[in-house]
Amino acid sequence: MTDKTSSAGQKPQNGKPADTSRRNLITAGAVAGGALLMGAPYIRNAEAAKSTTWKVQSSWDAGTTGFKLFEEWANSFKEKSGGELAIKPFPAKAVAADNNALFDAVRTGVLQAMNPFTLYWSGKIPASVFLSSYPAGPDQTSHWDTMFYGLGMLEMTRDIFKKFGLYYVGPIQHDANIIHSKKPVTSLKQLKGMKVRLPGGMVAQVFEKFGVSTTSMPGSDIYPALEKGTIDAADYVGPAINWDLGFAEVTKYIICMGPPGQTSLYQPVDLMDMTVNMGAWKRLSKQMKAFVQDQVQTYSVHHFVTIQKANVDAMEKFLKKGTTVSRLSADDVTEFRKAAIPVWYQWAKKNKDASRIFKLQLDYMLNPYMGYLNPDDIKGLKL
Repeated sequence: MTDKTSSAGQKPQNGKPADTSRRNLITAGAVAGGALLMGAPYIRNAEAAKSTTWKVQSSWDAGTTGFKLFEEWANSFKEKSGGELAIKPFPAKAVAADNNALFDAVRTGVLQAMNPFTLYWSGKIPASVFLSSYPAGPDQTSHWDTMFYGLGMLEMTRDIFKKFGLYYVGPIQHDANIIHSKKPVTSLKQLKGMKVRLPGGMVAQVFEKFGVSTTSMPGSDIYPALEKGTIDAADYVGPAINWDLGFAEVTKYIICMGPPGQTSLYQPVDLMDMTVNMGAWKRLSKQMKAFVQDQVQTYSVHHFVTIQKANVDAMEKFLKKGTTVSRLSADDVTEFRKAAIPVWYQWAKKNKDASRIFKLQLDYMLNPYMGYLNPDDIKGLKL
């Protein structure tokens, strides 16, 4: 789907009926027999320019479940687009050595696009802390898709990224984050004095309130840091990827940082995205732009459900390896939430873009139907 559509179909644009023939080629988000239908081939526009190849680097490390999924999707693009667009996938560090280099490589056109964790840009784009889940914020994948595709957050995000010469195609769902630790942690008090790898931004700031010393590093650097004892614990994604990275060999504990029924209180919906160099995006035909947007939204569902299945299998492997899983008490959840809410406002005040995104989410959380917040929770706090 594009940002102009819903699951029910395509809306008219500029007063003209939508072209529904091409729409029938895509079955976005359809799951049949346990497998997602990734969309039928695109019928190439006879007037389209010659074939284009995009070099796209992901934040997934080579060999992980996440990169294998991304690689499979990228390699299918040429056939599905009728040869109009091919995507050459690269794992983390393959072209750009770190996150800052990745951002700049796409801006300058060294890479045509990237598949990063959106939260990585908190230092460059403060609003990005609100483009993925944050401590004690919205915690359901469907709620994030609703904000992006139903409440106008996608258009807001594209406006922000445009200022950096980038086109934000759309979010890609994948997982909640958990913490792997070398020592047991069953309460917030036990975090005091620990050195923990965290993604930075708002997440790190909230953990620091509980006496944690935080550091940021790419996923591929976590294993050696844990092995050497440079850090005591590390946040990363879910069990499937973390098993692939060998975390069971260097830690004995998993801290889910949430109450029963909630995987992660601090980052329950850790979104990735597909972001494209604006020049590369503008060179696509109108039809291909719509096709790419459709494919990203469809891939998001495929990526999410496939990794969730892999998580179930991986958790069994962790348990057989002797890993112990702990959760927070109800009192700790309440304490963590009280610590997090003021930090929301601090980040929202960093600039107008952050404030605008957060205001949309705040209204959503305050809606009685959602029930995330009531006025007493934010008493005395203002944008």
